[in-house]
Amino acid sequence: MSILDKFAPLQHAYGELQREGSDPFAVTFDSVRSPVEATIGGRPVLIFGSNNYLGLTFDPQVIASGVAALQQYGAGTTGSRIANGTYQGHAGLEDGLAAFFARRSAMVFTTGYQANLAMISTLAGRDDYLLLDADSHASIYDGSRLSTAQVIRFRHNDPDDLARRLRRLEGQPGHRLIVVEGIYSMLGDRSPLVEIAQVKREAGATLLVDEAHSLGVLGENGRGGAEEAGIEDDVEFIVGTFSKSLGGIGGFCTSNQPNFDILRLCCRPYMFTASLPPSLIASVQRGLERLSEQPKLRHDLHRNAQRLYNGLSSAGFILGPHPGPIVSIRLPDVAIATAFWTALLRAGIYVNLALPPATPDSHPLLRSSVTAVHTDAQIDQAVAAMTEIGVALGVLEPGND
Repeated sequence: MSILDKFAPLQHAYGELQREGSDPFAVTFDSVRSPVEATIGGRPVLIFGSNNYLGLTFDPQVIASGVAALQQYGAGTTGSRIANGTYQGHAGLEDGLAAFFARRSAMVFTTGYQANLAMISTLAGRDDYLLLDADSHASIYDGSRLSTAQVIRFRHNDPDDLARRLRRLEGQPGHRLIVVEGIYSMLGDRSPLVEIAQVKREAGATLLVDEAHSLGVLGENGRGGAEEAGIEDDVEFIVGTFSKSLGGIGGFCTSNQPNFDILRLCCRPYMFTASLPPSLIASVQRGLERLSEQPKLRHDLHRNAQRLYNGLSSAGFILGPHPGPIVSIRLPDVAIATAFWTALLRAGIYVNLALPPATPDSHPLLRSSVTAVHTDAQIDQAVAAMTEIGVALGVLEPGND
């Protein structure tokens, strides 16, 4: 017997996927030439699966800032800020984030996953209650597992269900921390934040919004779903990541709460993880500035998202409820989804394959993410390829396009 034997069912399922001829979870890029163009297996592909919403990974100013910091400060910090100290760039980026969100304080984490892990596990303690949207990201659920709070799930995007569950807690001691996302990562649907904020106020709860996929996407200034909904004053904690619109890696939390900085001494994922290298800090900081300087990027993103969504909807595909940077096609079963993904890659279009149980309704998804720098021709090429394959696999009726 091996300690790995418990993973035998997963190994079997993974083997079935590999026998289809391609491995959707082990794609290797030979080269990446731009935010939307790459080579896989010696063939050119268009990238529609990157989360690179504003296309900043190849922005010359973002790259130059990272290179300069790499040369000045070296490759890494080799330890946490608690042990190895704070570099000038760390504090500068935190100040920049706080100013961008018009908040008092900000903390930077090494990944977006860690930001949720740290904040949720630290804020919600014994005798407190965590109220999580049922479709929350894995990092939110993992943070709840590290917390000593009681975890309560409410139905996805259902403020009435949240209110009912909060009413059941009336008279119980402890804080109530509600956690939702600005844009959900599988279907691209948005949280009803106006209604969530109203429930939060009536219950006297605390609200944390994960803006990972909505930073740089929603709101007049790109601050996310809370800004777009006009409820920023109702949100005590905003968490996000640098690995989507800002084109890097890392995470953050920003807040107006007094004594917020004490969290640096009790957030274990912050205290015991090496801090981001100065080169990444510098490139992310320049990316944040570019986000503010170039509102056209956000407008181009929305125009491109609408074009992709409209094209796939007109073809007859079942999509998520909102056009946005995430456009997912719902498919009937894993076999068809895998065959679809494989055929699409052979046609030169790279998207993400999302399989149950990671998907909201146990149906597999072909998850596309569009960027501000995709051209109309590239979007139309993707729609045409998806439509042709959809007809060939029986997902669409002939002539639906």
